[in-house]
Amino acid sequence: MAGSRMVATGLALAASLALAGCDGAEREAQRAADAEAAVEIAEFPQQVLWGDTHLHTDNSIDAFGFGTRLGPEEALKFARGDEVTSSTGTKARLSRPLDFLVIADHSDGLGAMRRLYDAPRLLIRDPTLRRWHDMMHESPEQSQRAVAELIDAAATDSLPEAFRDPEGREENMREIWDAHLRLIDRYYQPGEFTPLAGFEYTLMPGGNNLHRVVMFRDGYARTSQVLPYPGLQGPVDDLWDYMDAYEEATGGRTLAIPHNSNLSNGLMFELTDSQGGPMSADYARRRAMREPVVEATQIKGDSESHPFLSPNDEFASFGDAGWELGNLPLTERKADTMLAGEYLREALKRGLSIEQRTGVNPYAFGMIGSTDSHTSLATADEDNFFGKHTGNEPAIEDRALEPQDLGTEVGRFGWHYMAGGYAAVWAKANTRAEIFDAMMRREVYATTGPRMTVRLFGGFDFTEEDWKGDWVRAGYTRGVPMGGKLVDEGKAPTFMVSALKDPEGAHLDRVQIVKGWITADGVLHEKVHDVVWSDMGERPMAGGKVPAVGDTVDRETGTYANTIGAPELRAVWTDPDYREGESAFYYVRVLAIPTPRWTLYDAVRFGIELLPEAMADAVAQERAYTSPIWLGPADPAPRAERQAGWFARAGLRG
Repeated sequence: MAGSRMVATGLALAASLALAGCDGAEREAQRAADAEAAVEIAEFPQQVLWGDTHLHTDNSIDAFGFGTRLGPEEALKFARGDEVTSSTGTKARLSRPLDFLVIADHSDGLGAMRRLYDAPRLLIRDPTLRRWHDMMHESPEQSQRAVAELIDAAATDSLPEAFRDPEGREENMREIWDAHLRLIDRYYQPGEFTPLAGFEYTLMPGGNNLHRVVMFRDGYARTSQVLPYPGLQGPVDDLWDYMDAYEEATGGRTLAIPHNSNLSNGLMFELTDSQGGPMSADYARRRAMREPVVEATQIKGDSESHPFLSPNDEFASFGDAGWELGNLPLTERKADTMLAGEYLREALKRGLSIEQRTGVNPYAFGMIGSTDSHTSLATADEDNFFGKHTGNEPAIEDRALEPQDLGTEVGRFGWHYMAGGYAAVWAKANTRAEIFDAMMRREVYATTGPRMTVRLFGGFDFTEEDWKGDWVRAGYTRGVPMGGKLVDEGKAPTFMVSALKDPEGAHLDRVQIVKGWITADGVLHEKVHDVVWSDMGERPMAGGKVPAVGDTVDRETGTYANTIGAPELRAVWTDPDYREGESAFYYVRVLAIPTPRWTLYDAVRFGIELLPEAMADAVAQERAYTSPIWLGPADPAPRAERQAGWFARAGLRG
């Protein structure tokens, strides 16, 4: 590992410490420090914070090629609630600002497509780059074609040498990265709006998606000492080496967030290590520490569940259409045998299996959502969807029907794209440190767009009486929140769950608890429990299933009514299938009543007749997924102690 760390450090650490000492950076650092000091840190989280940890701007090689002309500053303005003009000339604004944002431009080729576009043609010697230059200048359609070719080239390891040269990469990246870090420090308003530094690592062997968003806890003084780590090389262990090197060299903190496991063709959550060997306890421990949360839902599909893996789950197919065809550029079609390594519920179960063998669970992750938008516009709202990229912004009237493939193969269409999602964080304050720390302890959840307020606590003595008092305090003092672990005490665990509708959105249909567990003989199981639902008296459970809530969506007008469902659902639930000694996880899935998808809003707005399969998918039940609570034996070293040790080594307050 030491050799890898030296390589990672050599690639990433640059001779830029002097930059951190310049007057402007010092002033911004001092301003942020003073503002942070004035922010009150709550005893425990009181309000959920909403954000996007996965947004691309014109600095991303594919976003620029697809036509994005908005940079990081416009992205920050939009996220904090300002009106901006999109790349296609449409006015854009969020109905409610976000609390935090991670601009995660691709580390590979950062700013390269813009440089290629601006370069004098006579100076471009590589024929492929010259052709892409010409295509970008010819038309938006040809520019998008150039990016599709670039994605295929990345998948087949055939990128032009100019895009692979590490010396040229570092020289070109330094100016962009430094300016970006200064910008997000300038927009940082502790207590109100928090930009965090980050980038996307785009490991993609054979076109199989193993991407991660890397997110930093720190400001310019630390983050300016590194460059974003390239992702076209692997294995992922090298990224973890880079993260180790950053923390050792700067005293800072960083984490990685895997995403689009549904496009990895089974590689994201394997039973082996990255070299194909048996997963060791050390490897499992390292992955769990470096990757505490996973992106469960985003524009390129939903990764929570799949009907092949969960045939008894009637809601398991959400967001799978189109994305289950194959990997990201469709260079390899998907087989059913790959699905177990792609979907989060199955990964959580695999984690129990590996833990039973090694003593460590590598897949003890929390869940968040984010957009992966390549438009600089962080919106996950169905009625305000600005597309994956500028080729399917709302100005494109037939965007729901157009092929929208990320490579050159055909198979996916605009209607396959989702509008979600968002990351919901239970932090003690709106600061970088508190948001980062909440992710490390996994007190986070995912939504597909609606801003539902969801809380989950696990313990052994919660009762309905707790709702009459300070039940949140009871949850923290007598149990653990989402993301925590309960030590098996020989009695069934009890969970308090509360869900409130989005104040601007739809009523709720039901709250479910998804349980996964492993028996002593190593057999994995899962079960979805409906624990509370609207109108329980009028629609009692029959045959083990809760009847459908109904559907008020008017397909002609693209409207719905909150005449069904409930604005709030809560319950205290005890596991009826508990068996002492069986390790398990429990997470909450909240379903809203059926509402229009962006495709139906488009059909009404532009007078478009959707294809039958698109129309059948034009109404959906939006949802939230909480991070799990785990049940099992005591850890050799409790997580709180391990986490305290990480903070102590970094010289930081926990």
